[in-house]
Amino acid sequence: MLMVALWLIGTPVMVLADEDSVPVSVTRPYLAELGETLKLSGSVNALQRASLSTRVDGLIADLQVDVGSRVKQGDPLLQLDAALITLEYQRARAATAEQRAALDEAQRLLDDALRLRENNHVSANEVNTRRANLNLAQASLEAAIADQRSVAEMVERHVLPAPFNGVIAARHVDRGEWISRGDPVFELVSLDRVRLDVRMPQERFSEISDKTPVNICPDSNPVKCFSGAVAALVPVSDSSSRTFLIRIRPKTDQESLLPGTSANAVFELGDRSSRNMLLPRDALLRHPDGSYSVFVASEGIARRQLVEIGREARDKVVITGGLATTDEVVIRGNEVLRDGQALHVVESLNP
Repeated sequence: MLMVALWLIGTPVMVLADEDSVPVSVTRPYLAELGETLKLSGSVNALQRASLSTRVDGLIADLQVDVGSRVKQGDPLLQLDAALITLEYQRARAATAEQRAALDEAQRLLDDALRLRENNHVSANEVNTRRANLNLAQASLEAAIADQRSVAEMVERHVLPAPFNGVIAARHVDRGEWISRGDPVFELVSLDRVRLDVRMPQERFSEISDKTPVNICPDSNPVKCFSGAVAALVPVSDSSSRTFLIRIRPKTDQESLLPGTSANAVFELGDRSSRNMLLPRDALLRHPDGSYSVFVASEGIARRQLVEIGREARDKVVITGGLATTDEVVIRGNEVLRDGQALHVVESLNP
């Protein structure tokens, strides 16, 4: 027989153990809420960011904004020299007025012909001719109106408006320069709608959904965090880093989130609404077929027990079947145990 000393509440207690028994440490499975936080750093990006260019070629006559200017949708940003196109518009208006007068005259001539036709003072052929002239005048007026609208649109295109609310982030031109369509003029960035983009490791990506709670903590003010929501999960991995893109939007407008700055996304993972049976991972023994078992200490004998496991959380694993919370599970010394072998407990660890 082997005498083993155990410490119980500060006092050594001597117990007898068989010389062939194996000293082990045990613990009991316990119920707990399985939850953890995952903190990832990312970049704040504007949902709307545009490189603006003019819709026509021309000479820059005036710039209404500069870098840092805040603009609203529709505000004029740039004015091109519109002297020539303005003259074209005046000519188009005159042509429209001329065609409208011609239409009025054609209508008057037709009315006279219809009145004279009642007394057979003009022929039916004359009436038909004047009616045809009225239709031609109507068509000419419609063409003139279309030309006037086309030139009016060209006049408007000599002004570059802001397509959305935002701030001017860059200016690439100056007054007096000639620019062509497609040349970058301004960089406009929206401050109203921003998103935090983070890269999630591939092994954790499956744990995230659009319902996963997440908080956003700007690096500019890390103590001031606010709620966010998962807006997009991009299931395309970056092959170089083995990560997936997750886009997070703030639930409320936040002036502290500026495009180009960094922030942390803090994900609340796990099911906090239910309690799970947890056991240290060290207690598990993996079998060649992929199953798992543990040794349970029962009256000084090691009993192998097959268990079913769920997800892992750090150094713990969820037990979904095969154990009770009253079982004493071997977590140290189990590597050398055999089913039915004698053992003696040298340490009982509380969960």
